[in-house]
Amino acid sequence: MNFFLETIKVLLLSIWYNVESFIYLFVPMKKKNIAGEVVLITGAGSGIGRLMAQEFAAHSTVLVLWDINQEGMKETARLAKSNGASRVHYYICDCSDKNEVYRVADQVKREVGDVSILVNNAGIVTGKKFMDAPDSLIEKTMDVNIMAHFWTYKAFLPAMIANNHGHLVSIASSAGLIGVNGLADYCASKFAAVGFAESVGLELLATGKDGVKTTIVCPYFINTGMFDGCQTKWPKLLPILNPDYVAKKIIHAVLTDQVYLLLPRSMYLIAGLKNVLQWKLRYLFGRYMELAVEIDCHKNLSVN
Repeated sequence: MNFFLETIKVLLLSIWYNVESFIYLFVPMKKKNIAGEVVLITGAGSGIGRLMAQEFAAHSTVLVLWDINQEGMKETARLAKSNGASRVHYYICDCSDKNEVYRVADQVKREVGDVSILVNNAGIVTGKKFMDAPDSLIEKTMDVNIMAHFWTYKAFLPAMIANNHGHLVSIASSAGLIGVNGLADYCASKFAAVGFAESVGLELLATGKDGVKTTIVCPYFINTGMFDGCQTKWPKLLPILNPDYVAKKIIHAVLTDQVYLLLPRSMYLIAGLKNVLQWKLRYLFGRYMELAVEIDCHKNLSVN
């Protein structure tokens, strides 16, 4: 195709995609049916992981829960069953250990079947300034917050590709879009999570596997205990998020095949400004918004 025709094609498609987006501002998108889908959630023993499990359960899904907290998973399983899950399975799995991820993944495939919705939710935060963080905690942050995504994708994506059906959900963070003072290792891991999910999503589209969807979730701080001590200077603009609200928005994004979910909505504007402001203005804006973190979890590694 020559340059002129290809340019016309791109322009026409751009207009159509923008019109389509405008229409969806007023007409709700059709939600897909996920009844019977096998949904695996890492970090399901508490917090957002538990709440997502309950929300997915209401759609009659088969739930597979992973966590290092067995008692927490038992409680999540109980709540999910009472909320309508067709079946619930739970497994102890340390997502920072590649060999354990592969071992438990094989067990899931034998006992439950192929996973069709993968939710990478497990995450940790050290709560230390970069120079104060021990190497071991930095490595743990990267292993849980991003390397685990590599191993779970390797384990479960082949079946999705073979069936051209599935959904990959990455619970990242607004700290994966904008650097935050006091969260160097956490930001690095979440930036990586966003980039990894985007890249694999593009690979799938380029190979014609458009039935495997991607959703990347970038919320501001959530009131789950993971960021105890965090406060917001402008709660109307950047509120500390309610966990139930976030869980419901994530499930809605999955049901409507939404690729990016930023919460609150003001994050779309803030993330956009980051890409056009010069460095000094970004620093000034960050000071104004108080985009810095001093959290209480420096005493103990906080696991979600």
